[in-house]
Order: sequence, then C-alpha cells, then structure tokens
Amino acid sequence: MGQAVSSAGTRFAALRRSKVPGITPYFWIVKLLTTAMGEATSDSLIHYLNPVVAVAIGAASFVAALALQFSTSRYVAWVYWLLVAMVAVFGTMAADVLHKLGMSHLTATIMYGVLLAGIFILWQASEKTLAMHSITTTRRESFYWATVFISFAFGTAAGDMTADTLHLGNFWSGILFAVLFAMPMIGYRRLGWNGVFSFWFAYVMTRPLGASFADWFGKPHHKGGLGFGTIPVAVTLTILIVLFVAYLTVTRRDVEPRGAAAA
Repeated sequence: MGQAVSSAGTRFAALRRSKVPGITPYFWIVKLLTTAMGEATSDSLIHYLNPVVAVAIGAASFVAALALQFSTSRYVAWVYWLLVAMVAVFGTMAADVLHKLGMSHLTATIMYGVLLAGIFILWQASEKTLAMHSITTTRRESFYWATVFISFAFGTAAGDMTADTLHLGNFWSGILFAVLFAMPMIGYRRLGWNGVFSFWFAYVMTRPLGASFADWFGKPHHKGGLGFGTIPVAVTLTILIVLFVAYLTVTRRDVEPRGAAAA
C-alpha cells in the first residue's frame, strides 16, 4: 500500500512538472509562426542595427527567456512560447553569423546536423526516451532545449542552402520543406512510423519551412521575394503568435491530459 501511494505521488509530481505543451494542431501552427517570425526578426535586427548589437540583444533575450522557463514548475503557455520565439531569433543569428564569417551553408548544415544527431544520441542514452510528453525533469528539459536550439540553427542553414546554394529560391525551398514536414505525419498515420521519430522529424522541418516562406514574403523582388519587407512580416507574425498564445492560455487546449507525462 505504501509503495502504491509513493508511486502515485511520484506520477503526480511528474505531472506537476510537465514543462511542454501537448501535441495538437495549435502546437504546429504556433511553432511554424515562431520559425517564420524568428527569421524575419533576425534579418530586421541585423539589417537595421549594428550586427554585434543585434546579436547581443538576441543572446540576452534568449538567456532571459531560458531562465524564466527553467524557473517555472509546470508548462506555462506564454513562458514556453516566449522562449521558442527567442530561440527562433537567436538560433537564426547563430547560423547566419557563421556564414558571414565565411562558413558555407552546406558546411553549416552538416555541422549543425552532426550536433543535432549527437544531442539525440546523448539524450536517448541518458534518459532512454525522446518522447515529447516525458519532459518532466530538469535534465530532460535541458536536453529538450538544447535540441530545440540546434534544430533552429540547423534549419536556418538548411533553408539557406536549398534557397541559395542549390538555387531553389525561397518559395520552392518552402515547398520542399512543406513536403518533408508532411512526410512523417503521413508516415505515422498511414504507415505505422515510430511516433517519437515522426514528431522530431516534423519538428526539425518546421524551421526551414517557416523561414523559407518568411523570406519569400519579406525579401525584395530582385531577391525572389514578394517585397513586403522584413519588419512588416515580423510584426504581423508576432501579432498572430500573441493571439494564438493568449487563446491557449485561456482555453488550456494544449495542456497535456492527466497521465500523459507519467512515463
């Protein structure tokens, strides 16, 4: 009886410490909006400010949002998505700075791809699971956010590689990554693909998908874009993110159901 109570108490504690949202359509919508916003905001900051100042602002915002996220004891929608948004901005800068220092998009893509694979391997070896609903300890959360950050940097480099190095342009790069984003969802539902693999495959693809279309909307016509400008695109996307997160905060439609985080 005592062991049963102890086990139940452990599961309840894990539920209280759940630090990530449930995987709903809202999750993917807001995730794509943040990836696009991060691309447009990063481009705007670096273009209109001194690059060193822009990167410093991005780094400081990321660190502050990260500290806030780790200070919470459970999933809080606006805190979680604030950090994702700051990762989107600073992760973009991390990839762009390397390119400005002379690293090719292909080399950056390979480097960040190796780092991403390494984090997944270490995470699996340490925690025996990469499941999204298992983010209930500080160590797992640390692995989670390291993965998220590197996935943004990887996606930025990959999107730039397809658009510039492979000369697909932003629109067709977006179409390519839209197909890659849809593949694991179809594979999971129709072909029995592993759920954890499908989730992370789709998650990584959201970055180049959102960034490609943000560039397509924001860049001028002579660079293959629609010419709306990076600032209007960034502001519009930020407003949409705020509205969606406010809705999720009120309705709690993205909160993990009881029992999901006990594994």
